[in-house]
Amino acid sequence: MSKMFVKTGDTVVVLSGKSKGVKGEVIAVSPKENKVIVKKVNVVTKHVKPRKMGEPGGLIEVESALYASKVQLVCPKCGEATRVGRKDGKRVCKKKNCGHEF
Repeated sequence: MSKMFVKTGDTVVVLSGKSKGVKGEVIAVSPKENKVIVKKVNVVTKHVKPRKMGEPGGLIEVESALYASKVQLVCPKCGEATRVGRKDGKRVCKKKNCGHEF
């Protein structure tokens, strides 16, 4: 299991794939698989069968997981995608003249 640089609730930008350049909020993190689920990114169509009486079935759209290496954290202070550094156990922005803590 590896330590993740993103946490649930962080704002990230997608670096590659069909959703390249899209910003979104992290919904879920899976450190075991090294994957994240980002809101309104990597949306797939899923066939769902109705399970209960009156419950609709059909096609629904769901966010799918993507590898954590394909996303980069967005600094809330400077608003740019940045690498994450560690200082006194806290995550910090690596951009020049920023150094904001997350």
